[in-house]
Formats: sequence, C-alpha cells, structure tokens
Amino acid sequence: YRQPHLAVSWLRIGPGPSTASGVEHVASDGDFAKRLTTALSDRYRIEAEIGSGGMATVYLAQDLRHDRKVAVKVLKSELAAVLGAERFLSEIKVTANLQHPYILPLHDSGEADGFLFYVMPYVEGESLRTRLDREKQLPVEEAVAFAKSVANALDYAHRHGVIHRDIKPANILLHDGQPMVADFGIALAVRAAGGERLTETGLSLGTPQYMSPEQAAGDREVDGRSDVYSLGSVLYEMLTGEPPHSGPTVQAVIARLLTDRPRPVTELRETVPGHVAATVHRALAKLPADRFGGAGAFAASLAKGSISLPTATQGSGPGAGVV
Repeated sequence: YRQPHLAVSWLRIGPGPSTASGVEHVASDGDFAKRLTTALSDRYRIEAEIGSGGMATVYLAQDLRHDRKVAVKVLKSELAAVLGAERFLSEIKVTANLQHPYILPLHDSGEADGFLFYVMPYVEGESLRTRLDREKQLPVEEAVAFAKSVANALDYAHRHGVIHRDIKPANILLHDGQPMVADFGIALAVRAAGGERLTETGLSLGTPQYMSPEQAAGDREVDGRSDVYSLGSVLYEMLTGEPPHSGPTVQAVIARLLTDRPRPVTELRETVPGHVAATVHRALAKLPADRFGGAGAFAASLAKGSISLPTATQGSGPGAGVV
C-alpha cells in the first residue's frame, strides 16, 4: 500500500476486542469499530484496514482538518488495558523533541473518549520489509548506505536519551531513496508506562529475529548497544537475504540468538567487502561490551572499514550492557 503523509496511532484504554476492521466492516464489527469511528469523527474518517503488526492494527484515514491521508494505529486491547493514559502520554513526550532527517518525529499526542493517540509524519513509499520480501537482497552499496543513515539516526536519538527497542525492516520506511525510522520511542514509552504489568499481556516489545540477546533475555534496562545489535541484524538480512537467526517458533529463534553464532556474511555472499562483514559481526556480538560502543561508531566503521572481527569466543549469555 502507499503510506500516507501522517500517521496517527491510537490505543484503547480498558478491555475490548483486540482488533477492529476497516470502514467496509464497521457495521458488522460491533461496538469497538463504532466507538473508534465516533471518537475520531471530528478530525479523522476511517477508510480501510491497511496492515497489522505485533502491537497494532493500522487503518487508512482522512485527516479532515488538513485534508490529507493518515494512518491510524490501534494498539492491541490486552496491551492497552495495562497502560494508564496519563503515564503513557507523559512517557511519550520524551520523543517529541527528536528532530533528525531520518527519524519520523512525534507531532502530537492526546486522549479522546478512552482512546489514546499520537500523531507522526508518514511519508509515501514502502517499508524495507516490503522491499526485502520482493527482492530478498539489496545491492551491497545500497544496503550499507541505508544502514549508515539509520545508524546516524540512532546515534542522534541515543545522545538524546531515547532507545528505539524495535529496529526491524518493517519500521524502516523508504522514501525517495532514503530510509526513515518509524515508531521511534513508542516501544520505550509502552515499556515505561506498563512497567511490570506488561508481563500480563504476554507481549515482548521487540521482534525476535532482530532482538538483542539482552532484550530477549528480558532485561528491563537496555542501552543503545541493543539497537546496534538490531540494526546489525537488519544489515545482515539486507546483505544475505535472511536474518542472522530463524526458527519455527519464537522460542526457537530466541534460543538460537542466545547461543548460536550466525553464519559468516561472506559465506552467504562473497561479494560483501571484508570490513562490512566484520562490522556486521561485531554488531551481532552476544555481549554488549563486545559490540560497538554506539551507533555512531557502527556508522563510522561501515564508512571507513576500520574494524576487525573480535577474536575472543562470544559468550552465550545476554551480557550486561546496562548503564
């Protein structure tokens, strides 16, 4: 689908259906869809369901005030039920001041009739996930350029105290040949607002194939090196056509990322330059201390080819990496 200019994300406070449908199903989907449509009616007109993810279902809508298309994200009700509106809105403010060419900023947030919302730019284009599904692998130069741009965005955010926690191809949008990181700070805000109660939902904030070992192990506090690991996983897939670790179940993927070392990049694609492969594998180190100290160093390594593979055997645990 063509992604519209502005994204508006909503989450329902309190119990209710875990999904809602597009306008073509509003009449049959009961109270939730009707309440959503009514709550938005003074500013947004729901038009169609255009996708869904681990935390939300996405709807295409019309921004009536500015006469433009928007995307409305409705978070799963089991997640929303444990989040307080005041706390969530307070936590999400930390992302409002992020201003970077490769980050989609937060424009607005609020509450209406029991729904929380946040408003973000949403450029036309496709996600990196869509492109990888179609092409499997990217040209080496383009993959490296995308990774450097995203790393620079992460470096900026980390210096402002914001960790993404869910870097993956679906959260990297491609617009006019440039990557833009979506949903920045949302997972962090949900984690901070939900606290220990998130265990009630059974939801893990992150995507197993791109999750750092420490995040997969359930560490509540992670630093920027966790995002570096996730970006390393994305670059690995852009180059090789597959994520570093895969498996038939979430548990299998997590077990492998905690214990197994990924196949060497150059074994899967011999045209990848040695310094790029070395950069990827250092980013994928099990221990945060064995990775780059920050996303800026990751980007610099890709640009200069200035690193070598760690020689010590990687540990199997999640490591420390908390500051």
